[in-house]
Amino acid sequence: MSTPIHKEDVLKAFAFRHAAKEFDPSRKISGEDIQYILDTARLSPSSLGLEPWRFVVIQNSKLREKLRAVSFGAQGQLPTASHFVLLLARKDGRYDSEYFWKQMTDVQQMPEETAAQLLSGPYKHFQEQNLNLMESKRALFDWASKQTYIALGNMMTSAALIGIDSCPIEGFDQQSVDAILQEEGLLENGSYGISVMAAFGYRVREPRSQRRREAADVIQWVH
Repeated sequence: MSTPIHKEDVLKAFAFRHAAKEFDPSRKISGEDIQYILDTARLSPSSLGLEPWRFVVIQNSKLREKLRAVSFGAQGQLPTASHFVLLLARKDGRYDSEYFWKQMTDVQQMPEETAAQLLSGPYKHFQEQNLNLMESKRALFDWASKQTYIALGNMMTSAALIGIDSCPIEGFDQQSVDAILQEEGLLENGSYGISVMAAFGYRVREPRSQRRREAADVIQWVH
């Protein structure tokens, strides 16, 4: 029987979490704990169950230095983080793509007839009409990137729940990072692109207490 999670513990984890600018390089996250964090990303929900992501854990110091040269927002994190994760987003998640078909039939194990009906009907309409994703390749990539942020949030929360620090990072040159990753053979021939980065480790100093807007300023009830 699993141990129940108390609401107070979850809120404490949110109060504990902060965007760590550097980490204690002498402290490493255990293999079990980082796998747990990565599993919470992998098990995260995504629109239409497409899972348009890949999580690349960069532990190679030379590659970290290459990324640091084009990532102004990761100057302190890249050299010190125990684990540094790149969240990649799929670029070809169209309703009529081979990837989408395999995701539905191979991963979700949906009958081919059912998958074909959904892809040619409601899923096509969803992408073309509801969200206007066919306007550009960038629109489709941005839609996939939105899904990676769900996984990102779950990773940071799950880390905080077990006392591990993190930092989400958008401060990088997207084209330069993609070029480096493409050279390293990490983008599956351009099928993926960098969405966001995340660093994990242990803090070197206590941060100042969090400052947030009051609930009344950000929560609105409509009855």
